[in-house]
Amino acid sequence: MKNKVILISIDGMRPDGVLALDHPFVEELMRRGAYTLEARAAFPSVTLPCHMSMFHSVPPERHGTTTNIFMPQVRPVNGLFEQIHIAGGKSGMYYGWEPLRDISRPGSLVSAAFASAGALTDTDTSLTDKMFACAENTDLDFIFLYLVETDESGHRNGFMSPEYLQTLRIAIENVKRVVEELGDLYTVIITSDHGGHDRSHGTEMPEDMTIPMFFLGKDFTPGEKLQDVSILDIAPTVAAIMGVAPAAEWEGRPLKV
Repeated sequence: MKNKVILISIDGMRPDGVLALDHPFVEELMRRGAYTLEARAAFPSVTLPCHMSMFHSVPPERHGTTTNIFMPQVRPVNGLFEQIHIAGGKSGMYYGWEPLRDISRPGSLVSAAFASAGALTDTDTSLTDKMFACAENTDLDFIFLYLVETDESGHRNGFMSPEYLQTLRIAIENVKRVVEELGDLYTVIITSDHGGHDRSHGTEMPEDMTIPMFFLGKDFTPGEKLQDVSILDIAPTVAAIMGVAPAAEWEGRPLKV
């Protein structure tokens, strides 16, 4: 592979939530890398459809999953994991919500770990620990780390509630760990799948559809604010950084500078 990438998805992370933390590492992310606080999620703004769009670079009406129940594709589009596998790369996935298993096809991963949200005191930190352990023992080219607790807190306590912000703070602390320990070896991309309002999401409201993204690596200009960014751009961007061919059907564009 040309370069290695870690993609971190913080479920339910709102841009104004990130800013409300007043966390010094958030400022560092914006200073050290390219970023946007105005990217657009897929509609419906629901976890599985958005992650299918994130990895397959097509909207839900094309990949066919429009709820949190996976629907096999009528006209299959290769996702990011499959394109990396075809190119000879090795991928790992560490996730806290079991239905996400369907964003990768059998045989496209060499390493994976799942921990159910709520089964552990802090699922996000536990999964980050598992990712570190696997990265140390497996020469992975692409790592996907999915942190679920922010969305869980949004549903339980309300998006932008003090409890939600505290859970988001823990997620950002785990992102900081990843950047500090692996940022010299990997380009690190941090995104969300959707936002949220009250105790829900799934609508076309700006609170649900607007997501932040941060890109740290040599291919990006520090401090640059990216414009007109969509969740469909994630897979083409990762592929471009790694030197992997995109699938012909992908609709997004690479954000790689």
